[in-house]
Amino acid sequence: MELPGYYEFCCRVKIITGHDALEKIPGALGSLRAGRPMIVTDKGVASAGLIEIVIHAIQGRVTIGAIADDVPPDSDLRVVNRLAHVYREKGCDSLIAVGGGSVMDTAKGINIVVSEKADDLMKFSGGNVLKRPLKPLIAIPTTAGTGSEVTLVAVIKDHEKHFKMLFVSYFLLPDVSVVDSRMTLSLPPAITAATGMDALSHAVEAYTCLAKNPLSDAHAIAAIKLIGENLVKVTKNPDDRNGRLAMASAATLAGIAFSNSMVGMVHTLGQSVGSVCGVPHGICMAVLLPYGLEYNMHKNGQFTAELLLPLAGTEVYAGTPKEQRVEKVIALIRRMNQDLHDATGGRHPRYFREVVDRDGRQMVPKEKLPDVAKTSLGDGSIFYNPEETDYDNFLMVLEAAWEGKSLDTNRIKKG
Repeated sequence: MELPGYYEFCCRVKIITGHDALEKIPGALGSLRAGRPMIVTDKGVASAGLIEIVIHAIQGRVTIGAIADDVPPDSDLRVVNRLAHVYREKGCDSLIAVGGGSVMDTAKGINIVVSEKADDLMKFSGGNVLKRPLKPLIAIPTTAGTGSEVTLVAVIKDHEKHFKMLFVSYFLLPDVSVVDSRMTLSLPPAITAATGMDALSHAVEAYTCLAKNPLSDAHAIAAIKLIGENLVKVTKNPDDRNGRLAMASAATLAGIAFSNSMVGMVHTLGQSVGSVCGVPHGICMAVLLPYGLEYNMHKNGQFTAELLLPLAGTEVYAGTPKEQRVEKVIALIRRMNQDLHDATGGRHPRYFREVVDRDGRQMVPKEKLPDVAKTSLGDGSIFYNPEETDYDNFLMVLEAAWEGKSLDTNRIKKG
């Protein structure tokens, strides 16, 4: 194993994991010298009864200053600024984010505004603008996918300008992440499938892209093993508490991995599909992951091949000739998407032409693919992709992912 000449690794989030981890929140707040949190969540989490579970776990030991349950599916600049005002008005001293990526990002945005005594989040966009610690933040994920509970990034959308702003700082890392199996038990099968594939894409790109390092590798491999053993099983059996906890742990491990090694083409294209077509991030990751691996395998195939062991186990790994392992990994990921498609009654899409809204309308029209490819050119995550990219290569990958055909690697313009 050849070590990189230089790398950095940081995860200073305290992680509390278990079937009854929520009960540890009062002690965690106390250690942070806080006791009047604002709970930030969304309508879906609240209507599923998850906030009641959190309140029951901490009642009598914590005074809740406010509950904001109106975070939109796509984090919103105006919502951040408004909820920061509520935080101050109610005299809160900390934040508890209960939800998925949008809720986590919104809470991080609120934390910037209240900690900096500002009135507008826009002043702090970009990388490393923050210069001091923020208010205490406890993150409770309700999906096993984004890893936002352990990341130093927040993405907030200005819906008026149709623009997503990136905020990056070690100060955005939550102080505590509480991973409790009760928080994901109510996830519908299709969301379980999509968010699980999101976590897999984080771990796989963390392991195979340019900024990989031994510490991020260890987290990525552990995540991939847990996902390979549990994702399809939990999608078929939603009440499996041990499987739910395993998937939640995998998402956290994958979040730590990609926070320290970054991601590549899969995320570049996926974020652009989400921006142009409004497709949920996890679905984009599921569809694009095998194509990103095919695109890059002539540059990093040895790393992709190594993932066969955690993904499929010792027997499959040992029984697969070395030169066939990279193709086996890609085939297994496609098989996983197929199994999830079957387990969800067809609701988990395998390719972009299968992605439809609630009314059955196609969300990724083929004529929109050139717009997606153009948008991808401005995404910073491509910096860490092993192979060079351009508009034509992006469009070629998108067209293959739309049709559901394997990528013609002979057409790649190699850098």
